[in-house]
Amino acid sequence: MPDCRCQGDGYMDCLDITYDKYGRMAYHPEFHSNHGKPLNETDIEYLCKYWEIDGAKTMSFALGKTEHTLSCKINQLRKQGLFEYYKTLNKYW
Repeated sequence: MPDCRCQGDGYMDCLDITYDKYGRMAYHPEFHSNHGKPLNETDIEYLCKYWEIDGAKTMSFALGKTEHTLSCKINQLRKQGLFEYYKTLNKYW
């Protein structure tokens, strides 16, 4: 954990967080603990079920993946025709 005796409004000011040109947070180990790990069926069902409700930023924090990774996964599932399948699976969520 970084030393947070720095100036500013709080803990978030002490973290070296960067954003891409679309305003999405770049990978940061404090927030993206599942980086590099595959999404399991539970994660995919949760992602599809709540994507349109919570949005990319909230889902990123919930699943420990970057917004970009989750957006790509959603696009991939839609192209494969699996988004609605997982959204209505009701196996875990």
